[in-house]
Amino acid sequence: MANFYTDNTDMRFHLEHPQMKKIIDLKENNYEDKETFDYAPRDFEDALDSYHQVLEIVGEICGNIIAPNAESVDHEGPKIVDNRVIYARGTQENHEALTKAGLIGLSLPRKYGGLNFSMVPYVMAAELVSRADGGFANIWGLQDCAETIHEFASDELKNEFLPRFNQGATAAMDLTEPDAGSDLQAVQLKATWDEEKQVWLLNGVKRFITNGDADISLVLARSEHGTQDGRGLSLFVYDRKDDGLIIRRIENKLGIKGSPTCELVFNNAPAQLVGDRKLGLIKYVMSLMNSARLGVGAQSVGIAEAAYQEAVKYAKERIQFGKSIHKFPAIYEILTNMNADVKAIRSLLYETTRFVDVYKIYAHHSEHRKLTSDERAEMKENQRWADMYTPLLKLISSEYCNRIAYDSLQIHGGAGFMKDFPIERIYRDARITTIYEGTSQLQVVAAIRGVTTGVYLNKMRDYEAIELKKELIYLRRILIIMTDDYEKAVDTVLAVNDSEYIDFQARRLVEMAGNIIMGYLMVLDARRDESFAKPAEVFIRKAFAQNKERFTYITHFDLKDLSDYQLE
Repeated sequence: MANFYTDNTDMRFHLEHPQMKKIIDLKENNYEDKETFDYAPRDFEDALDSYHQVLEIVGEICGNIIAPNAESVDHEGPKIVDNRVIYARGTQENHEALTKAGLIGLSLPRKYGGLNFSMVPYVMAAELVSRADGGFANIWGLQDCAETIHEFASDELKNEFLPRFNQGATAAMDLTEPDAGSDLQAVQLKATWDEEKQVWLLNGVKRFITNGDADISLVLARSEHGTQDGRGLSLFVYDRKDDGLIIRRIENKLGIKGSPTCELVFNNAPAQLVGDRKLGLIKYVMSLMNSARLGVGAQSVGIAEAAYQEAVKYAKERIQFGKSIHKFPAIYEILTNMNADVKAIRSLLYETTRFVDVYKIYAHHSEHRKLTSDERAEMKENQRWADMYTPLLKLISSEYCNRIAYDSLQIHGGAGFMKDFPIERIYRDARITTIYEGTSQLQVVAAIRGVTTGVYLNKMRDYEAIELKKELIYLRRILIIMTDDYEKAVDTVLAVNDSEYIDFQARRLVEMAGNIIMGYLMVLDARRDESFAKPAEVFIRKAFAQNKERFTYITHFDLKDLSDYQLE
């Protein structure tokens, strides 16, 4: 019996990070639920054991149901029947298995049927599902919509919608339109208040909507007629049981083919307002998108892990010139780099998730009691780090995911180009990760603030100050050199005092920062477990060479040459 949780010791390692004691204690709020729910933990050890047990169940379902279904789902895909999306047989089986196991709504409070888990095990479950089938992860992972309802909706809406997730309700976030993709301020779908019916009515078209025919949808719509910017947009919850929605089509995509991407037409569709008017984009959707980007980070790590596992399996089985190809330097170098890269993006994923966990838990507590000054300071600090790490994570993990999938297919050779091996599907599924929930280019726009404000540099110095075993000090020396180069490169760019030039060099600066941060995270992993030392060394030496290349380009760039890159 396959189990994607127990066969990967890195998962347990990250779940048992020292910070988890604080996170779980905060999340359980003095373990107040133990008197109300018989399955609520009584202390930290009980809660952590519950995390492990649930993730083992997720891992078993992933290994024995979702992964074996992935190929048939990819071939069959969803279809429209009587204006409803019908999942592929395997997709339905996957969703039913997770629902019966009580694994929908992991992070919701127990009073809504959830398990009140922190974000770390929830994101781990997302990684496991993504490793099994990147396309199905989009259906399972849209529980982020439940989090948004829980965070911003009224108690009436919470009571109406949140218990349905544990019963298997699916979700969607209906944001983009034909003329409003990355630029969500351009959304034109209308929301009009019907005084007679005492309900909001939605009219317009949404395009490229993941899981578009979901049971519960969050819809971004223009409630303030006559406006043209984000201040006129509000967020609504739409129940598929109500009338007014037409599924125009399911897109025929390159990858993640089991995940229905729909074009929707709303025609006087009744909906309910989430939170306050005019805050739909600038507050609620921004929060939802950050959660979704964390989800894509988990999806990217899961797909990368799947690609790496397929590469190792094939390389050990494929015999050429009298020996398995994993023994040839050209192949084992690729495999070694792939392994180090997967570990690096996984460390970045869970560091980011811990920041998100702490600030969100404090934010929730602040609704019920006054935080102390220390708690408020800690919440703001973790929120600042989460805001800066999330675009960095989404950018780097998705780009690495694509590269790892590419290398895995290359190791398969011609066989990998055929549909006989899973890597062909995995390679196609990986491609979307750098595109949706904000392209890599948009993540750079968000992450460059961490460069120009010094947030990344300050965090590097924090990591640098942590005490290390003497065997790891040489790696810190390399990272200090990289940090010094990074600081010089940033100063060089900022000295020009030109926003367009900052934008031009932004990706190089952000990627330099990402390499240093992941390098430190891997050293800190090796501080806890020496098995991470060799992958850390491999990653840091490779990252050092990459950063030197970027440093040289930036410090030797002639501003007169900038016009060479501008198209007429």
